[in-house]
Amino acid sequence: MKKSKTGGRPAKAAAKPPRPYHHGDLRRALIAAAMTLLEREGAEALSFRAVARAAGVSQAAPYNHFSGKEDLLATLAEAGFRSLAASQAESAARLSEPLERMVGLGLDYIEFAVAHPQLYRLMFGVGVADWHAYPLVSEAKHATFAPTRAALADYLAADTPLKIREQAAIAAWGLVHGLAMLRIDGSLGRGRAAEPDLEQGILRLFARGLVQGARDGRA
Repeated sequence: MKKSKTGGRPAKAAAKPPRPYHHGDLRRALIAAAMTLLEREGAEALSFRAVARAAGVSQAAPYNHFSGKEDLLATLAEAGFRSLAASQAESAARLSEPLERMVGLGLDYIEFAVAHPQLYRLMFGVGVADWHAYPLVSEAKHATFAPTRAALADYLAADTPLKIREQAAIAAWGLVHGLAMLRIDGSLGRGRAAEPDLEQGILRLFARGLVQGARDGRA
């Protein structure tokens, strides 16, 4: 133990800095910490202990805001869908021409998934046994595709039946989801410069095919 320079008594050890306290906003702090850990380690590795440590609070703190790990994961998934919905709405607002809006929405969707791969995997099933137990997640998920449904309403002929419009929306969703997973898994290669051109071509081909498909469906 060190002696003080001014006397014989030992100097006090430097006090440890206090852990941060989130004034009335602990839930948001826990979610932010969990998001960071999710992208770094994946949904399977996420734990209340790790989240509490990252947020700088006691290990018991998460239990005051979430009923369990699945509840936390569902909260993260819902936040992910809300963020994706906002990104899609912004993309739609930038593009007025229907075909360009369709393609732009698809590219924006894929880029969101690539930018947040672990969150995207969680949003579509990793780590939660039954998503039907979380209706808010399901509601947020379907809200993300509202801009594409609106774009399809402008893109397809006005007399296209509602059933065909819905089929087109689901087909579009399936396409961008599949392309997003291929990008995340590296199946389309690692050359990022070439990927948007490839995906843009695929999305244009698909969108143009929708016109013929909708016309055939009306026949």
